[in-house]
Amino acid sequence: MASSSFTLPQLVIENITPQIDGGRHAVKRLVGDELSVGADVFMDGHGLIAVRVLYRQHGDRRWRDRAMVYDYNSDHWTGAFSLDAIGRWQFLIEAWPDRFRTWRENLGKFVAAGADVTVDVIEGALLLQEAVRRLPKDVREVVRQASRRLADETLPIPERIAIGLSDRLLQQVQGPLLAGDAARSNVFEVVADRERAGFAAWYELFPRSQGKVPGQHGTFRDTQERLRDIAELGFDVVYLPPIHPIGKVHRKGRNNSPTCEPGDVGSPWAIGSKEGGHDAIHPALGTLDDFRSLVRTAEELGMEVALDFALQCAPDHPWVAEHPEWFFIRADGSIRYAENPPKKYEDIYPLNFWCENREEMWAACRDLLLYWIEQGVRCFRVDNPHTKPLAFWEWIIREVQREFPDVLFFAEAFTRPKRMYGLAKLGFSMSYTYFTWKNAKWELVPFLTEVTSTEVAEFYRPNFFTNTPDILHEYLQQGGRTAFRVRLLLAATTSPLYGIYSGFELCENTPVRPGSEEYLNSEKYEIRVRDLSAPGNITADVSLLNRIRRTNPALQQLTNLRILHCGDENLLAYWKHAPNNDLIIVVNLDPHGAHDGVVDIPIGDLGFGEHQPYEVRDLLDDVRYTWCGSRSYVRLDPAERVGHVLSVKRPE
Repeated sequence: MASSSFTLPQLVIENITPQIDGGRHAVKRLVGDELSVGADVFMDGHGLIAVRVLYRQHGDRRWRDRAMVYDYNSDHWTGAFSLDAIGRWQFLIEAWPDRFRTWRENLGKFVAAGADVTVDVIEGALLLQEAVRRLPKDVREVVRQASRRLADETLPIPERIAIGLSDRLLQQVQGPLLAGDAARSNVFEVVADRERAGFAAWYELFPRSQGKVPGQHGTFRDTQERLRDIAELGFDVVYLPPIHPIGKVHRKGRNNSPTCEPGDVGSPWAIGSKEGGHDAIHPALGTLDDFRSLVRTAEELGMEVALDFALQCAPDHPWVAEHPEWFFIRADGSIRYAENPPKKYEDIYPLNFWCENREEMWAACRDLLLYWIEQGVRCFRVDNPHTKPLAFWEWIIREVQREFPDVLFFAEAFTRPKRMYGLAKLGFSMSYTYFTWKNAKWELVPFLTEVTSTEVAEFYRPNFFTNTPDILHEYLQQGGRTAFRVRLLLAATTSPLYGIYSGFELCENTPVRPGSEEYLNSEKYEIRVRDLSAPGNITADVSLLNRIRRTNPALQQLTNLRILHCGDENLLAYWKHAPNNDLIIVVNLDPHGAHDGVVDIPIGDLGFGEHQPYEVRDLLDDVRYTWCGSRSYVRLDPAERVGHVLSVKRPE
């Protein structure tokens, strides 16, 4: 006989999807999405079972439920529920032996076989009598009366059978009927972010470079004047590098020179001076009211301002004097500056997040976010999060989103994949990626497949920035204007999240020296006033692609990308699908030469027969083509066009 200390489950619930690391981390979705849930559920014997998904927003006491549907051959159950509010949600799978439906099905079989069902009818009455106390109050009396009539031997058997087999009674008798019937899985979580976490075009600019006079420090008001042009280009987010006072001690000169000359403005990432720290504004940019006005104007134009959250300090940051214990103290008593050999950053002190007084320091970092949230900021680009404790990010993101669930965190984590993915699991809304270094087909295909078609897409949202102030890839340096058009087309059509750093639209591509990814005269260390209408700019490409993205739902999703076979290794072809919106995209990855090839078209999925002609329209120039069959010839000469974005007209 089994010991009473053992649990004796009658049902098995396993292989629940979606989940990350056995439920340790939340999957990610957008508000308004239907979360599709699956599970394998079975039990011993031939009895029927019922399964439902229970769900609620985090903090709610009451569970809502949706019935799940059974696939007989696989013992797999599927269901879905709507994420109708921003924030963290919980769900679990509940299953139980469906005793009444099993009795009802058996009764029907016995009646069809002509068997005597007198005892079976009585057993049904007893089952309902036992179950009535666990049913909702509004159906108890109906079920109680049904139980009495089933047990009433004065009624003819056919009438009693009809009561037991009635659809109305079946609708009333739902849920676990007996004590201990219900089995539940562990609780899993899903985060429903606002739409901009999953679909947005980002534009990065330095406010100090937005003036009109070369060398003269720009302001928030200058930046505000630019917002309308940026909105007309179709961008959703304007990202500003740190806007705080810049340290004067060990300030870097132009092109990262260790010698600072008079007039050198320093790096915005060397945060803090006697003017203040992370909660202050660089005096040359303007006032807090100017910043708030900038945020409001962006909102009026349908955009938002994202701020840099860089947790590091210049040597003259107020925290250095007030809390030296928050930093790394060397054996000689000095504070350690940042290093990434052979690079040295004498103008930056990293924080020691595991210092003895870390609770106070972590709380101070959280309060910085809350301060800027009060000023209207709802999106933060986080500088080098992989160099800070994972536990810190899990804590601070939950702390902030508990009160402000609409706040987004963007990880600037150019590090090893597992660390990038780990940060995403812990709560970052999106992340930079290796996209800037993926330029050939042989490396793009596995990369795109991994981030769009594997478990990674459950928690990791890739933002395909074409360039950054730190990254000017060799492909752009050597490929000229055509290379910029290629990378723009790829970024804008493979991921629903992408961005450019100011100057990309002007095709700036001169490195500080051969073999370096640093820009010559980098804006990180000096003011750069640009002529945004300079000859050779690709602003028309930017505007057109952003307009195409907004009018084609297929480009607003991540997991709908499917690579299409094309024999030429310089042609990348892929299909993006959404209801009533199919796009076949072909890009020539070689900025120097023409290439042609035959693309395999998924005509079966598109609804075409092998010999059925169909029309495609290039959204880049409105040229129409008639194709036929599952293979189509494409030729792309970058001197004329770098790619096709073909809208497929499905059969009526």
